[in-house]
Amino acid sequence: MSTRGKMGSATPVADVDPYSHESSAAALARLISLVDIQARVVRNYEALSLSRHIYERALSAGRLGVWQCDLSTETLSWSSGTYDIFDLPRMSPLVRKQALLCYPAHSLKALEAIRTPAIKRRQSFTLDAEIVTPKGKRRWIRIAAGVECAGDRVIGLFGIKQDITEERLQSERQHYFATVDELTNLANGNQFQARLAEACKARAEGIGGFLLLINLDHFKDVNDALGHAVGDLCLKEAAQRLAEACGDAAVVARLSGDDFAVLLHPESSITHVNGTAARVVRTMGRPFDCGGHMFKIGASIGITAIDGCTPDEASQRANAALATAKAGGRSTYRWCTAGAA
Repeated sequence: MSTRGKMGSATPVADVDPYSHESSAAALARLISLVDIQARVVRNYEALSLSRHIYERALSAGRLGVWQCDLSTETLSWSSGTYDIFDLPRMSPLVRKQALLCYPAHSLKALEAIRTPAIKRRQSFTLDAEIVTPKGKRRWIRIAAGVECAGDRVIGLFGIKQDITEERLQSERQHYFATVDELTNLANGNQFQARLAEACKARAEGIGGFLLLINLDHFKDVNDALGHAVGDLCLKEAAQRLAEACGDAAVVARLSGDDFAVLLHPESSITHVNGTAARVVRTMGRPFDCGGHMFKIGASIGITAIDGCTPDEASQRANAALATAKAGGRSTYRWCTAGAA
């Protein structure tokens, strides 16, 4: 409907009074709807923040960090975990050359050797690398990287960095105990057999080096008379003397009990081999002072050339030469040639 004003003009009037009960209810409904939408936005934001917090905590628990590199600017984007791995302040702006300062030369060389070809080929890659943080801490990290492309162009790298220092140390400890004699810190029998096999395989024909098998003379008498504690001290001292006498050897090992072995390099001359064996005999002949007890033992040595033989054949020949040295009065060395075993 409409009313006519004093000037005779028509003035439109709303069909429904904006202040009527129905209009107020609609406005209230709209207001409630807006409040509900806002509440959902807040809840979603809080849920997103909580998810991000849980995500960051999960990465931290796994010593993981997410990273991204823009290849056009060399700008880095890191998660909190990545900053923590590198001991850098969280959320501080970074470019790649700053992060590379944490990589020692050998790690940097390995990284560039795998990263550059991966970008060219658009291939992902993984690498274990050592870093030194600004706080001086040495860590090992595992880098997993993917390539980001826009059409035909590579625009960035992204991935995960994980702190694997504990894993690396555990692996090194396992390798140590698998290859090193715990009492003497010399190579153990496992490592010796592997190295002997390598020497035999490397030179299936010709001279592949020299094998010396060494047994301590009269050690059993000392061990029985003075006890295992003194016996262990004697073995440690003997191992140290042996290592010093064979300083340029390929490997010096304790096989078991009072049995030791030495591998000399292929380029060693016969004179050098004889000189090494003579030094071992002399150094083992000097008196031992272990646990307050003075005594003398000695060493007998069997020697053979690794000349296309198998590891078992080399050991048999050296053992035959060692038996000859024992029979010849001990504290001496003897050679065994092919076929003499």
